Formats: sequence, C-alpha cells, structure tokens
Amino acid sequence: METLNSLKNHLLIAMPSLEGDFFGGSITYLCEHNAEGAMGLVLNKPSDFSFAEICDQLNIARREHITPLIMTGGPVGPDQGFVLHQESGNWGATMHIDESAHLTSSRDILQAIAQGTGPQNYVLGLGYAGWSAGQLDQELRDNSWLTLEATPDLLFNLDHRDVYQVALSKLGVSAEFLSSEAGHA
Repeated sequence: METLNSLKNHLLIAMPSLEGDFFGGSITYLCEHNAEGAMGLVLNKPSDFSFAEICDQLNIARREHITPLIMTGGPVGPDQGFVLHQESGNWGATMHIDESAHLTSSRDILQAIAQGTGPQNYVLGLGYAGWSAGQLDQELRDNSWLTLEATPDLLFNLDHRDVYQVALSKLGVSAEFLSSEAGHA
C-alpha cells in the first residue's frame, strides 16, 4: 500500500548536510516508498567491481566489448545485484516501478546484458538504499534531500558524473548555492 505522498519513481538529491555520509553528493532513485519504508538505488557512485568480475564470479559468459559500469546501489546488501532498466522485457524477478522503469534482480538479465541481448537502457547496481517505516519521511522533514520526479532521460541517458548537477538544474538550483544549514520559513 502506497502512502498518499509516495515518492516512488522520484529522485532523492542529497543536500550538503549529508556530506561525509555514504549518501553525500548522491542521487538515489526511489523504487518503492510506502508506509512500510522505502527502497532505492544510488545512480552516481561507481563501484570498485567491474562487470567482468561480476560475470566471472557468477560464471556468466560475456562478450569482451561489453563492459558497463557497476554502481554502488546503496549500503544495504552490497552482495545483491540489481538492474534498473527502461524496457520491461520478460525477466525472472522484476518489479515494475513505472512504464519506463523496472528493477530486476535475476541472473537472466545479467546473462542477456553480457551477450548484448539485454535491455538497451539500464543501470547496474550492487546493494541498495533502504529506509524503515517513517525514516525517509523524517529525513525529508530534516531537509536532507531535495526531490524530483524521475524521467527516463535522468535515469538512463546521462553520464553518472553529470546526473547530480542536471537534476539540480531541473529544480532551478545550483550546487554552490546549497547550504548544509536547514531552515524552515
């Protein structure tokens, strides 16, 4: 059951107050947000693991030229892999978030990506960001995050190094004007 103000299919843009924290400078895509909590994937923090290493560990044959970047999807379950993808496909374990955003955690999508037959637009992540019931809502009240409705362009068509600045610019904000001090009018 979704809460009335669900931020599912939105981006969380980390405010400066989160600097020094795992989420400092991050953009997190919310896959779920309801009364039970929230779950998302960080889109702009590259992992130390390569796609080749992941395929080797999972015994997945890979075409040499296929080397997508792996993101650190969050601090929870860092050994769990997720694929956020635009095209729905027919994969083993997929959560449909929006008509243009799906989250899959089954091996079959990795095999298809490794062979060049998977989705065209995707982000690979290890781990996820998770919040217990009410936790994210409190962080929002504490001004830890700005929010922005996600678009396929923001999710899939930008270099991970640019997504933070582009998301802020969609809100009419520049990073140099953000403050780590919270205020309420």
